[in-house]
Amino acid sequence: MHELPPWLDLTGRRALVIGIANDHSIAYGCAQMLTALGADLGVTYLNAKAEPHVRPLAEALGASLIAPLDVEVPGQLEAVFDQVRTQWGRLDFLLHAIAFAPRDCLHERVLDCQWSNFQRAMDVSCHSFVRAARQAEPLMDRGGAIVTLSYYGAEKAVPEYKVMGPVKAALESFVRYLALELAQRKVRVYAVSPGPIRTRAAGGIPGFEALVEHALDRAPLRRLALSEEVGRVVAVLAADAAGGMTGNTIHVDAGYHTVG
Repeated sequence: MHELPPWLDLTGRRALVIGIANDHSIAYGCAQMLTALGADLGVTYLNAKAEPHVRPLAEALGASLIAPLDVEVPGQLEAVFDQVRTQWGRLDFLLHAIAFAPRDCLHERVLDCQWSNFQRAMDVSCHSFVRAARQAEPLMDRGGAIVTLSYYGAEKAVPEYKVMGPVKAALESFVRYLALELAQRKVRVYAVSPGPIRTRAAGGIPGFEALVEHALDRAPLRRLALSEEVGRVVAVLAADAAGGMTGNTIHVDAGYHTVG
């Protein structure tokens, strides 16, 4: 077996993955690739109901840190990073792969979205990324990388994506500003934007199958991207190979964004 080149080798790096729901999750594909490059893995699960679906996956990947995390529960985010601090002492990579909007927002016009629903969508899908980055910053004293997941609806008005479009647009803007602010600490920040992928979260988007059909019809590669393909890009961003990049939104969508 060939050794990894040093600019891809994550041996000894500590990587925390937030957002695995099951084995179809994009975050799970990312976790697989991070461990394939040698990273020591930490994984969170949403709650007791989700734990039986996530813990076996994390254990199979050899995760040395497994913890509950619901960003809407006060103190849980801080508790996870306290565990990282106690158990690992530092953090090299963080993947934020969570998004949520109340069902009403996903079935109505953006024009009709109530403030309370919009606020909750922004808190879970967007501001939790900033909160996680704030917790990660002091643990990345040797530098590191932070990645979140976005979608093409952040850039263009995609009718089926509803309020998540503006929310993801804000998320991508945060990526650019955090990249600017964390650069002096040698912490790089990215958004990765997959095309439509059939995950549990995607199933909650009305008209998701229409998004899939449109992508299949328009994407230059005439297919959907795979979770493991997203994972490979995320793993490269965690490595020194991406040392000359920060603030980018990187599309892994079979080329859909070029013609969509």
